[in-house]
Amino acid sequence: MNPNQQWAEQVVSWEYTAAATPDLNEVPVQPFPASLHEQGETRVIALDISAVLETPYVATAPGLLANYVRICACEQITTNVTATSEVFFVMRGSGRSETANGTITWQQGDAFTLPSNQGVTHFADEDSALYWTHDGPLLTYLGATPTAPRFKPAFYSKAYMDGEIARIREISMQQKRNRVGIILGNSDCAKTKTITHTMWSLYNLLPAGAVQKPHRHQSVALDLAVFSGPDTYTLIGKKVDENGNIIDPVKAMWATNTVFVTPPGWWHSHHNESDQDAYVFPVQDAGLHTYLRTLDIQFVR
Repeated sequence: MNPNQQWAEQVVSWEYTAAATPDLNEVPVQPFPASLHEQGETRVIALDISAVLETPYVATAPGLLANYVRICACEQITTNVTATSEVFFVMRGSGRSETANGTITWQQGDAFTLPSNQGVTHFADEDSALYWTHDGPLLTYLGATPTAPRFKPAFYSKAYMDGEIARIREISMQQKRNRVGIILGNSDCAKTKTITHTMWSLYNLLPAGAVQKPHRHQSVALDLAVFSGPDTYTLIGKKVDENGNIIDPVKAMWATNTVFVTPPGWWHSHHNESDQDAYVFPVQDAGLHTYLRTLDIQFVR
C-alpha cells in the first residue's frame, strides 16, 4: 500500500453543525475526603477520576492531577513527575524538601512551587500531609516533555499569606468584593499574574457568616479546603437565575484538608454558616487559559 492510500485510511469527517461541540464526558463535582491521607503508610494518593474523564492516564482534570502525599513521622518519600509545574500546600505537619535548587523547610499552611525537575525528596519531622498538584496530564496528552524550567521555584509561607489576607480583609469586605483573597504569583509569570505559567492558585478567606456570590471561569478548579467550621460549603451549578442565584446547585461541603472539584464553566458561590473563618486554596489550569485568552471569568453583580 502506498503512503497516499495508507494515510487516507485515517481520514474521517463530520458535518460542522452536528460536530462543532464534541460529546466529551463532563468534569464532575467530585469530593476527596481527608480520610484518604489521615492514616496508613507513607505514600502518594492520586485523586484519580480518569475513568469518568475517559483519559488513558491518571488525572483529576483533563490537564491536571491532584494528589495527597502522606508522610509518616521521621520518614521520607520522593515525588517525581514529567510536568512543567508543581504546586505543593502543606496540609499538616512539618519537615523539609530536598530539591536541585536547595532544601526548604516547611510547616502547616505553607505552599511552594517547582518547575520541571528530576524529583524531590520530602522528609517529615512529624506526621505530615502535602497537597500536590501538577500539569503532568497536559503533557501526556500533548506527547511533550519539558526542555527547560519556565520559572524559578517559589516559597509562600503561611505568615506571608495570612499577612496579605489581613492587609486586604477590611476593604474587600466593605466593598463586598466577590472574593477576599490573594492570587499567588511568581515574578517570572507576572504577565499572566499566576503562580506558574500554566497553573493558578488563590488563597481565599471566607469569613464567618459570609456568602461570596457566584462566579464562573473556563478553568477547572481543584479546591483544597484549608480550614473550615461546620456548615461551610460551595454551591455549584451550570446556570444562575435573574437574581444571580445558582439554579439546581450541587452542594460541596467543606471539611478541613479535603479537596473537591469545581467543573469548568460552572457557576459557584461560597457559604459559611459557621462562627469560624474558613480558607480555601484552589489550584486551576488558569495560567494556561489566561495565556490562551480563554479564561472568560464572569461575576454575578
